[in-house]
Amino acid sequence: MRHNKKINHLGRTSAHRGAMLSNMSASLIMHKRIFTTVAKAKALKKVVEPIITRSKEDTTHSRRIVFSTLQSKEALTELFQNVSQKVGDRPGGYTRIIKTGHRLGDNAAMCFIELVDYNENMLKDSSAAKKPRTRRSRRKSSDSPVTATQSADKVKSSEEVEADKSETSKAKTPSIKEANSKKRRG
Repeated sequence: MRHNKKINHLGRTSAHRGAMLSNMSASLIMHKRIFTTVAKAKALKKVVEPIITRSKEDTTHSRRIVFSTLQSKEALTELFQNVSQKVGDRPGGYTRIIKTGHRLGDNAAMCFIELVDYNENMLKDSSAAKKPRTRRSRRKSSDSPVTATQSADKVKSSEEVEADKSETSKAKTPSIKEANSKKRRG
């Protein structure tokens, strides 16, 4: 039984899994976004987030600890110089997993894993979010703009349209009193 053993082995030995996650971590730090399977991305997230947290404090000790995982001097330099400056005020959650569908060959679930502060499109969308609209504020069909095929002389003003609607509704539907009097007559 594997009670409380939550690690995903990813079908690899411990040494192979460690080397793969180390390489993926270095690639993520260098390229800011990588394309992989969802299972690998979730395993990578557990490795990368503590490394980025450690990089906030630029000391020799923290550099040595991070290097023991990354095993790449270029990735280490990029992490401590650029990435740690961008995520300095963020309390956690440095990565984002975006699912992209399934792979053609084996139908494996695929995704992007990216550093949150480096996706400019997502940063713009979150700052300029649209105001939520309620059902009451929808445009009515009578307020629609004039189409190119309609000429200006054929288009009625909105007041004329409302007046026409009220006249037709009065003509078609009898009042309550008229309906009751018709029932009494027979």
